[in-house]
Amino acid sequence: MTQSISFIHAADLHLDSPFKGLRNIPSKLFQDVRESTFTALDNLVQIAILKQVDFVLFVGDLFDNEKQSLKAQVKLRTACETLQANEIDVFLSYGNHDHVLGNPYRLPFPDNVHIFSSEHVEQLIYEKDHEKRAAIYGFSYHERAVRMNKTEEYDKQDNQIPFHIATLHGSLHGNQTHDPYAPFTLKELQNKPFDYWALGHIHERAELSHHPPIIYPGNIQGRHRNETGEKGCYYVQMTETDTSYDFIPLQSIQFIEQRIDISACATIHDLESTIQSAIPRSKSKQLLHITLYSEYNQTVDVKDEEMMQELIDIINESLMEEKYWQFIYTYKLEVRQTTTIAVEEKFVEEIERALDTTDVNQTLADLYRHPIARKFVNKLDHEEIKQAAHNLLLYELLQTEERDEQ
Repeated sequence: MTQSISFIHAADLHLDSPFKGLRNIPSKLFQDVRESTFTALDNLVQIAILKQVDFVLFVGDLFDNEKQSLKAQVKLRTACETLQANEIDVFLSYGNHDHVLGNPYRLPFPDNVHIFSSEHVEQLIYEKDHEKRAAIYGFSYHERAVRMNKTEEYDKQDNQIPFHIATLHGSLHGNQTHDPYAPFTLKELQNKPFDYWALGHIHERAELSHHPPIIYPGNIQGRHRNETGEKGCYYVQMTETDTSYDFIPLQSIQFIEQRIDISACATIHDLESTIQSAIPRSKSKQLLHITLYSEYNQTVDVKDEEMMQELIDIINESLMEEKYWQFIYTYKLEVRQTTTIAVEEKFVEEIERALDTTDVNQTLADLYRHPIARKFVNKLDHEEIKQAAHNLLLYELLQTEERDEQ
């Protein structure tokens, strides 16, 4: 008889994330935002029960902070108790955000929870019907930073066990969007004899390999504008001959970025109608960052900040009254400026060429990795950075030409 298992693969829950950059939104909405990581966890538990999985994998950064709040610990323990009542096991590890030595006052978990407690890779066994059904491998961060490559520590131990699953909270070598903790190469993982690699640490969903599956599920709830779209987990089914996996959204609130063409807007009424009609109604709560763009200067004065903010407030009043509310929490203008001042064409081309060849990752690497500065800087959109630099350089050039003509 062919043996099988099924499980949920999740990572980077970041329970009790503070959402510091969103405190300016209305309090009744911020309450939903503040609870969103917990709601996403509740959604995960319901999916696990609905799918009748054998176990759940939590691959690091369960909590947002090394000194977890009591509320966050109770919420996770309650989730595990609900899973236990439905005969679902949990295998978990701690990552860089919730490393072992950061919180000596952890609440105890129920008996269905199995913890990778060592900083070295160890094996835990999942048993079903009194048989060893799966060997699961992993480690926990004891300190915030794990710089060494851990892949050599992963070794298959008992060939009599049908399924072997490796968990790893770390970075693909060369990825500069997150701190380079527990780095690995794709080839290193592919060369190991495991049936599935359950990854964590990177908040963007990614299927790095299909044979074997090597997967980042991303985080279960976006926390700022750089974590847009659906967030969730993977539902995995394994037999001795086949593995299938499907992404399942869990997020309570989606961060959405949208570009809206306002080129044809001649009046404030046109502007309001265009923005309202461009925002599709949703079946989920959404925080919107909109970019209003035009190919030429408008008749309506979009540079009037007070007027624009009042308009956004009016639009938000209607959007936030729905059950699945939407809220424009930030907006940006991209309006091409016309000028009578002639800028030397070759100089402009040189600016654009230099920007096109600029490696933003390399330029900002020191800032993102700075032990103090990185705490206050979210990842920035590279195209936005280049566009801002382009506009600033041209502005300074035009200002210089104006002064020279005076």
